[in-house]
Amino acid sequence: MGTWKEDKHHLLIEGPDIFDFQVNLDYLQRDSNECMYVVENEMITRVIEINHIRTLVRIKAVDNNDLAVEFLANTRPELVEDREEVVRYIKEWFDLDKDLRPFYEIGCRDPLLEQSIEKCDGLRIIGLPDLFEALCWGILGQQINLTFAYTLKRQFVEQFGEFIQHKGQTYWIFPSFEKISALTVEDLADIKMTKRKSEYIIDVAKLMKSGDLTKEKLLHMADFKQAEQELIRIRGIGPWTANYVLMRCLRYPAAFPIDDVGLINAIKHVKGMDRKPTKKEIRNLALKWSGWESYATFYLWRMLY
Repeated sequence: MGTWKEDKHHLLIEGPDIFDFQVNLDYLQRDSNECMYVVENEMITRVIEINHIRTLVRIKAVDNNDLAVEFLANTRPELVEDREEVVRYIKEWFDLDKDLRPFYEIGCRDPLLEQSIEKCDGLRIIGLPDLFEALCWGILGQQINLTFAYTLKRQFVEQFGEFIQHKGQTYWIFPSFEKISALTVEDLADIKMTKRKSEYIIDVAKLMKSGDLTKEKLLHMADFKQAEQELIRIRGIGPWTANYVLMRCLRYPAAFPIDDVGLINAIKHVKGMDRKPTKKEIRNLALKWSGWESYATFYLWRMLY
């Protein structure tokens, strides 16, 4: 894993060349209804669960590039291998091990992307390392606006999640697939989502509890397309949701949610079009991004807000 060290109070994670903490912090604050972490005074506080150990961490920047991680509420793991897993989680969350230089070389030559790279220099795809959380977020967000999706996620987390309290603040832990697999659609009735979405989430939880669906299995498939097809086989997971999960959880740089409304609107906005681009037009534009479709999509999203 990449360079990190520790002293008595902090884990210190070295950031890559193309990384700007403030730019990523701005992304993390895009909706005030986010419930999985708290951003305050240029610091991020959240629960990270590893090896069945729950840690409450506060992350801040050192020179806007490196990360200093402090454990709160007496949750510092005793074993160095567990602390190393916390580092691994944070590096995965911020996608710090990805070399973005090839993407920047492509983007700086592309009229559609050069604006977003200038605006978002140092942005990483902020991930969802937990597969169940990523799938739930993808399902919750289907065919609704982002603001309402955040409302549904908060309702779901606050009803079924656990938490750590520290100095009067509540830090939530996403509901486990084990817990959700034992529920019925009626148990989710207070959450203002469709009955069908409730069924999909419970079905996914059951698949994960049985071991038929795991992050490890998906990552060990022969290629990106096989992983995509495996996800699409699941009831309620279409191409958009599959590619969203492949992009933000499994970290496939070629993942491409081509039907995403935000992507369509971003292309329309950047190109100054008076109509939405067709799928064929988007595919033609994306030929230049081959192998980096996920990062191109993520950067274009940022042109909208």
